[in-house]
Amino acid sequence: MFSGLVRMASTCWGPVRRYARMNKDNNNNSNNSSGDDDESGGGEDALLWCRDLEKHSYGEFSFAVVQANEVIEDHSQVETGRDATFVGVYDGHGGPEASRFIRDHLFLHLIRLAQQNGTISEDILKSAFSATEDGFLTLVRRSCGIKPLIAANGSCCLVGIIWKGTLYVANLGDSRAVIGYVGRSNKIVSEQLTKDHNASMEEVRQELRSLHPDDSHIVVMKNGVWRIKGIIQVSRSIGDAYLKRPEFSLDPSFPRFHLSEPFRRHSSDAEPSIYSRVLRPNDRFLIFASDGLWEHLTNQQAVEIVYNNPRPGIARRLLKSALNEAARKREMRYNDLKKIEKGVRRFFHDDITVVIIFIDHELLVKNTTVPELSIRGFVDTVGPSNFNILQGMDAKAKAKNVV
Repeated sequence: MFSGLVRMASTCWGPVRRYARMNKDNNNNSNNSSGDDDESGGGEDALLWCRDLEKHSYGEFSFAVVQANEVIEDHSQVETGRDATFVGVYDGHGGPEASRFIRDHLFLHLIRLAQQNGTISEDILKSAFSATEDGFLTLVRRSCGIKPLIAANGSCCLVGIIWKGTLYVANLGDSRAVIGYVGRSNKIVSEQLTKDHNASMEEVRQELRSLHPDDSHIVVMKNGVWRIKGIIQVSRSIGDAYLKRPEFSLDPSFPRFHLSEPFRRHSSDAEPSIYSRVLRPNDRFLIFASDGLWEHLTNQQAVEIVYNNPRPGIARRLLKSALNEAARKREMRYNDLKKIEKGVRRFFHDDITVVIIFIDHELLVKNTTVPELSIRGFVDTVGPSNFNILQGMDAKAKAKNVV
């Protein structure tokens, strides 16, 4: 176990901070704290990481992650380049292997395919998802002999790219991208850009039943929740090999994954929903977040929080709003919630990732110089982004077409 270190700092930049057990005497002080955990009071949350405000090609972004599981299953990244911005939110389940694999490979597949084709498009994005899925299933095949439960490891996958003024969003699972734009009467309006691939949605259940007309157990209500084969809620993901290919079926000795009857057709897939549009003058910002945020806040609540507060630290503020709501549901305060250890904390909320991308339209028409960086959430690593290899890509593509 990592030693208990809690670093007091005025910003969230620094090494990842693991949870340290708080002195029990401190619990007696919680009743004296205010119900709202603002930036100045109540002490920091040692399970929360953030970058308050950074630059990207078309504006600024804010990034925050909070851990709930014993081992964090949310992995994420922001890649900034001269001509593009990339956001990835990967909400794992069954372990961190799939979400970590996506973080390490999907963006690289995208860059490789973009170079080969001279552009970024919906088809390129789909191909990057497919290559990532194939790569992870190959890893499962190699590993399942010694680690059979890796066949039940999977991840939701939400990706956003702004490329030369066009927004592309691709999604598997129930993470969500929401845009905030100024509507009539100068009020901020939320628009959900992604579909939730979750069995709780009637539309998803109908789709699954139509694909599996001979399988009466394709969706089952279990403990008040609709689940695919009585096991999992998300209908699309990277991984979850045991629901996709018979060769990865798990031994019945793992009761949780025992199927009531063999499946005749894969019960899950990795075909993302794709959305694209040219950014509009009234678009103000994008929120990319794992489902842990949307469990506690509506789309409209989230965009109003972002719109009505200063940019610096806004992802952290939005995340804390969700945590305040999670605490309220348990008749407690966020200051009390912060003292609960990882692992146990999962009973109160999920791992949550939030990335907010501000869109400054005057920058869309300029060649703004920004650091070309790769920032990975929570693990807090920063390095050069491979976006720099796309510089001049359009010129190369035109030359290729001329030849």
